[in-house]
Amino acid sequence: MSDKPAVLVARKVFPEVVQRLAQHFEVEDNPTDHIHSPDELRARLQGKAGAFVTLSERIDAALLDANPQLRAVCNMAVGYNNIDVGACSARGVLVSNTPDVLTETTADFGFALMMATARRITESERFLREGRWDRWAYDMFAGSDLHGATLGILGMGRIGQGIARRGALGFGMQVIYHNRSRLPADQEAPIGARYVDKETLLREADHLVVVVPYSPQTHHAIGAAELARMKPSATLTNIARGGVVDDAALAQALAQGRIAAAGLDVFEGEPQVHPQLLAQRNVVLTPHIASASVATRRAMADLAADNLIAALTGGVPPTPVNAQVLGR
Repeated sequence: MSDKPAVLVARKVFPEVVQRLAQHFEVEDNPTDHIHSPDELRARLQGKAGAFVTLSERIDAALLDANPQLRAVCNMAVGYNNIDVGACSARGVLVSNTPDVLTETTADFGFALMMATARRITESERFLREGRWDRWAYDMFAGSDLHGATLGILGMGRIGQGIARRGALGFGMQVIYHNRSRLPADQEAPIGARYVDKETLLREADHLVVVVPYSPQTHHAIGAAELARMKPSATLTNIARGGVVDDAALAQALAQGRIAAAGLDVFEGEPQVHPQLLAQRNVVLTPHIASASVATRRAMADLAADNLIAALTGGVPPTPVNAQVLGR
C-alpha cells in the first residue's frame, strides 16, 4: 500500500499536470470531466488529503465536516467564491487560488469582448449568416467608437488595470474608475486614470467594464437602478462573476433600449443563461472563457498543482488565500 497522500483532481485537466501530481500523490482524477454533485464530491473526497478543484466544486462546512482529513483545497481560478474560506480556516484547511498568471489573457479578452459589443460584431455576423445581407446602408450596424471614448472600469485590480492600459495607451480612451480604494498616484499617472465615485462612473462611461470579485457586498452591484443611470448609448461588459450584474434587469434594459449593448462572459446560475438575454440581439454572449488561452490555462493548472504539492509536502504554497493556517 502506498504511503503517498491521496488527492482528488475534481475536473479534467492537462494530463501532464496529473502525471506531475502522481509523482507526489495517489491521484484520483476525472478524465471524463463529470461534474460531481455535492454528494458525489463528498464521497470522492473520502480519505483524500488534498483537492484540486475548479469553480464547479462547492467546498462548504458540511463537506469539510464529512472529510476531516482534508488539508488543502487548491482552486484553479483567481476567484474562490465556490469555497467557504472561513470554514476552511477554522478547520486548518489551506485554500489557494491562481492569481497573476491569467491577468493579461483576461484583460485581452475583456477588451475584445468590449470591442465586439461596441461594434456589433456578433449581431452583424448573425445577420450575414442568416442570408439577410443584400445591400450597403449608411446606418447598417453602426456601433460606437472606442478610440477617444470614456472607458469606465468598476474594480481596478490587476485585470482592471490591464484593460485600462489597453484603452488609454492603445486607443486613446479617457479612463475613469471606481474601486474600494484609490490606486497610488504612480499607477494612475501612466494611463491617466481618474478615480470617481460610482455615480459618476455610471453617468460618464461610454463603455463600462465590470471586473470586481463576487461577494455578498458586490451581489447585483449593477442592477436596475445602476443601469438607469448609464447613457442610452453606453455598453456594459462583464468579465467578473455571475451575480455581480443583475441579468434579468440587464435583459430588460437591453430590450427597452436603455443601454445600447452588453458583452457577457459570466452569468447568474451559469451554465444556464437567462432566457431573456438569449432573446436579445444586442448582447454578445461567451461561455466563461476570458482566461482560455492554452498557455494561460496550463499556467493556472501548474500553479494550482504547485500549491497542492507544497501544501502537502511541507513546502510553502506560492499563492495561499488563508496563509494563517500554514503555521498550524
